[in-house]
Amino acid sequence: MRLFKYFFVGGFAAIIDIGLFSLFASYLGLPWIPVSIFTFILATLVNYFLSIQIVFKSGVRHQKHVELIGVFIVSTLALLVNQAVLYVGIEILGLQLIISKIIATGTVFFWNYFGRSKFIF
Repeated sequence: MRLFKYFFVGGFAAIIDIGLFSLFASYLGLPWIPVSIFTFILATLVNYFLSIQIVFKSGVRHQKHVELIGVFIVSTLALLVNQAVLYVGIEILGLQLIISKIIATGTVFFWNYFGRSKFIF
C-alpha cells in the first residue's frame, strides 16, 4: 500500500519537476544543468512533505534531524543519477530535453522509494 501511495506522491512531484524543467529549459531556453538541479530540489521538497503526510510516518524510526539527513543523502544520490541520465540522454544520445527528463525521473523513482522506506522511514 505504501508503494501505491508513494506512486501518487512521487507522480505529483514528478509533474512539478518535469513541468518546471520544461518551462525553464525548453520554453525559456535556460541551461538545462542548473535548471534540472533546481527543479529536482524543489520536487524533492514537495515529495518529502507529501510523503510524511501521506506515505511514511515521520519520527518513528529516527529523530527528525536524522530523518532529514537521510532524505538529503538519498536525494543527493538520486540527483547524481538524474544528472547522469540527463547528460547521456541530451549530450550523448541527442534526445529531446523532455524525453531525457522523463527517463531520468523514472530512473530515480524506485531508488527514492527504496532508499526512504528501507533507510529512513
